Amino acid sequence: MATPQRFPLPSLIGLLAALGSTGMLGGALYFQYVVGLAPCEMCHWQRWPHIAAIVVGLLAFASFARPRLALAFAVLAVAALAVTSAIGVFHAGVELHWWQGPQACSGNIPRGLTPDELKKYLFGAKMVRCDQVAWSMWGISMAGWNAILSGALAVTLASGIARGTGTRR
Repeated sequence: MATPQRFPLPSLIGLLAALGSTGMLGGALYFQYVVGLAPCEMCHWQRWPHIAAIVVGLLAFASFARPRLALAFAVLAVAALAVTSAIGVFHAGVELHWWQGPQACSGNIPRGLTPDELKKYLFGAKMVRCDQVAWSMWGISMAGWNAILSGALAVTLASGIARGTGTRR
C-alpha cells in the first residue's frame, strides 16, 4: 500500500483540489436539498468548475505513476478552482449591486411591454434571482464564500505546484 510520501506532489495536489471542491460542492448541495435554498443560474455556473476540479483532481491522483501527466491534471484542477472563484467574485458583485448580472436572473422587467408580452415575460422568468442573497455568514454570501475559499485553495495549491516543480530543476 502506498503512503502519502510515495505519491508525487502533483498527485497529492490533485487529490487536495478534488477534496476541496467536493466539500464546497457538497455544501452547496446541502443548502439546496437539506436547507431548501434553491440555487440561481449563477450558482449553477459556480458548480461546473468544481465538478471539473473533482474529475481532473482525481485523474491527477490516479496518475501517480506518471508525474508529468499528474502535474498537467493538477494544474487543470487548480485552474478550475480559480475559475469558480472568479465566477463567485462576479456573482457576489451582482448580489452587492456593484454591476449588472445576467438578464435571465437579475434583470429588470423591460418597459413598454403589452399585457400579453408582460404575461409571457413573467411566466417565463426564473423565480430565483441572482442579485439577492439567500444566505450569508458574517455578511458574506455563499457566492462570496465560494470566491474566498476556492481562491485561497487555488493560490495555496498553485504555490505548492510552483515550489514542487521549482525544486526539481
